[in-house]
Amino acid sequence: MTSLPCVAADVPLADNINEPLRGKVEILAWNEAFESPPQHVDGVYTYGHPRLTGEMMDQLPGLRVISNYGVGVDHIDVEAAKSRGIPVGNTPGILNGATADMAMALLLAASRRLVEGDKYARGSEFTAYDPGYMLGRETHHATIGIVGMGRIGEQIARRAAGFEMTILYHNRRPRLDEADFGATYLSLDALLERADYVVLSPPLTSETTGMIAAAQLNKMKSTAILVNIGRGPLVDTEALTEALQSNTIYGAALDVTDPEPLPRDHPLLKQSNLTIAPHLGSATEETRQQMAELSVRNLLAGLAGEAMETVV
Repeated sequence: MTSLPCVAADVPLADNINEPLRGKVEILAWNEAFESPPQHVDGVYTYGHPRLTGEMMDQLPGLRVISNYGVGVDHIDVEAAKSRGIPVGNTPGILNGATADMAMALLLAASRRLVEGDKYARGSEFTAYDPGYMLGRETHHATIGIVGMGRIGEQIARRAAGFEMTILYHNRRPRLDEADFGATYLSLDALLERADYVVLSPPLTSETTGMIAAAQLNKMKSTAILVNIGRGPLVDTEALTEALQSNTIYGAALDVTDPEPLPRDHPLLKQSNLTIAPHLGSATEETRQQMAELSVRNLLAGLAGEAMETVV
């Protein structure tokens, strides 16, 4: 029997996580921890967004720390963990810039029909330049509406300022420092009606789940583009599919979907006015390395009974 603390992980971990844990913990596969008790588990490391409920925590009576690789913890019942005295660590701050970059990349790709253009430029039909073909929408001097003006939303606003965009935002409450990044607070409905680009970056909660459904999409301009870099369930997938099919809105750009991934035959994937990425918001080498380092430090601190650097 090993004397090392035992940590359950949901998927095989990347080398930059495994290496600093080598010789300090024993890694146990998720299914072994929850399907083959009894097994003493001291910590849980969530890497690929597995669901972790209070009932699951009760299956691990020795559990004393949960460390999440990422900032979003909607897959973890944080209140259940708190009621059991189990701290939950995450990685806020680190991925703000990378995720904001991704938001702008999606926005620009959708507005200038970059994915369509890439396919056309590689195909047999592109034999001559036509200046009237595949026209897109401009970004500079347009109006962006940011839903969720937290750390990531603020970084998106600062990037939008570089394109001389008019910046609107909606939050649970107005920010006192909104003038610092040239943003104006509006109700959600007013923002949807005015924005050329609606960018979603709020946390996923019971209040934000399904916040963009048919009624909200119908309030948007027919020339508007919806960008989601938050969580898939912020948007009603079927309503978005219908809105794109009927050209209720000009287009959408998604880094996340509900479900994730979508079934391979889902009609949304067939829409030419959809730009989609496989959840790449924080997927840069630099950001992923920093996320790994902080989540490992959080895990080891919790196992040692010390305060983690970042606790939800």
